[in-house]
Amino acid sequence: MNGKICMVTGATSGIGLATAIELARKGATVIIVSRDPQRCQAAVLHIRQQTGSSTVETIPADLSSQFQIRQLAQAFQSRYSQLDVLVNNAGAFFLRRQESADGVEMTFALNHLNYFLLTYLLLDRLKASAPARIVNVASDSHRGARINFNDLQGKRGYNGFQAYGQSKLANVLFTYELARRLEGAQVTANALHPGFVATNIGKNNGLLARLVMPIAQLNAIRPEEGARTGVYLASSPDVEGVSGTYFTREKPVQSDPASYDLQAARQLWEISAEMTGL
Repeated sequence: MNGKICMVTGATSGIGLATAIELARKGATVIIVSRDPQRCQAAVLHIRQQTGSSTVETIPADLSSQFQIRQLAQAFQSRYSQLDVLVNNAGAFFLRRQESADGVEMTFALNHLNYFLLTYLLLDRLKASAPARIVNVASDSHRGARINFNDLQGKRGYNGFQAYGQSKLANVLFTYELARRLEGAQVTANALHPGFVATNIGKNNGLLARLVMPIAQLNAIRPEEGARTGVYLASSPDVEGVSGTYFTREKPVQSDPASYDLQAARQLWEISAEMTGL
């Protein structure tokens, strides 16, 4: 990965941090993105100490905010002339309904619109750096989920688990539609299930969640294991040119049948473009 520039979102802890460490260890220049500037700086120092790499930088941004996503894209493009790999990883689980700064239900805003808008804004830089790769961290939580186009934002009845499943299905639908639109551009787009990983996800939902999650995660794998498939998709020559595929444990697998719905994918794309002002 020497000479490659990679952006990893949600990279101050968990899967994102582990992914950034491995890409830096492989020689890539890594730009980590997360909302807390202090945690970003701490993560940069940690990655440099772990890898000996001096080419780890940060651009802090709250990826639930479309304004900050646009600022992030502009800041990146002003500093870097290429982007070889974009790893969309930032996401969260919200037990209770919340809204982003843009008035969008938070799960949909952070877990899906973030991927959609950031990728769109960086597409020209990715195309100019081709061959380039887009890696979307999804989840098997998409299985059995459906996109509720009549109530995307859960205004008529919010369920945190359904909202999360919908957002992860949106990740896969988006990945497949993006791959179709990028045919011939030498930019690949793939999605992955990292496994059941012990991370901080869900611990933003109050004291009970902070107490329960460590128990629920007793059988979870370590973030380093959860990052393996993402690192593989970002760096391995084995998947050069492979696009529009869902991976688990570094292997291509079939995603849920709902993720292959072409009409739903196009409809989701159009709504996402409208909601992000594109």
